[in-house]
This record gives sequence, C-alpha cells and structure tokens, in this order.
Amino acid sequence: MGNIKVIAFTLGNEEYGLNIDHVQSIERLSPITRVPNVPNYVKGLINLRGSVIPIIDLQNKLELGEGQYTENSRMIIVKYEEIELGLIVEKTSNVINVDTDSIEPAASSGVNTDFFEGIAKYEGRLIILVKIEELMKSEGNEADAED
Repeated sequence: MGNIKVIAFTLGNEEYGLNIDHVQSIERLSPITRVPNVPNYVKGLINLRGSVIPIIDLQNKLELGEGQYTENSRMIIVKYEEIELGLIVEKTSNVINVDTDSIEPAASSGVNTDFFEGIAKYEGRLIILVKIEELMKSEGNEADAED
C-alpha cells in the first residue's frame, strides 16, 4: 500500500504519531491566553504569526492524565479542513516513514478507537497513530451533533 510520513511524539511513556499532511509547524511553548468556560484540556489561545489558534493539552484530551511541561514540550500546530489547532505534547522525536502494511487497526489492539487510527510497528517501536479528523471534529463541532 505504501508509506505515510508521520511525526512521532511522546505523551507519558508512549509514542504517538500524526500524519505529517496535517502538521503546519512545530513550535516551542509560548504564553497562552486563558479563556473561560472551556474544558480542562483546552489551555487557551495563542497568536501565531497573526492567526489565533486554540491550544489543547493532548495528553489531557486523550484522558492520559495531566501533561508535564518541560523545555522539551512542543506545540504541534495542525490544520484539518479550515480548523487550526495546537496540540501540546511532551516532546517530538522525528518524522518517520511508516509502511501502511505495518499498521494494526486500533480496534484489534483494544485501545479506545475514537481518536486512534491504529498502531504502527516501526523499528521495534509501537507508535499509536492519532486520528486528527476525530480530534478536530470533537473540538470544532460540539454544537452539531449529526453523526
């Protein structure tokens, strides 16, 4: 089937991956403007080169506990359709080429499949692939419950 390019990053002790097609940039943490009445995992807004982008703590959003921020923490700025979103991750590692044949469907692995496309096997590592469409849908469209 071919390869997909994935940016690998860490949350807790696990490695995750995001399809590079949706990644705009990777930024250092910058001051975040808090906003009232938002879910706990929404950290606020940043102004990035003239765009106002909501920032979420991905670890918290995926119900993996509270993110620990260090100088290695990064914001992965992703865009899906017209929505831009910043995902705070513990650290990013590298861009890897994942052979699509090496991806196990998420359902067969027993993980909650809402936000995960599958598990990629890469050089002895297991990388959980995040389904950006679902993540964005859950952020951008809480109002329209057409499913």
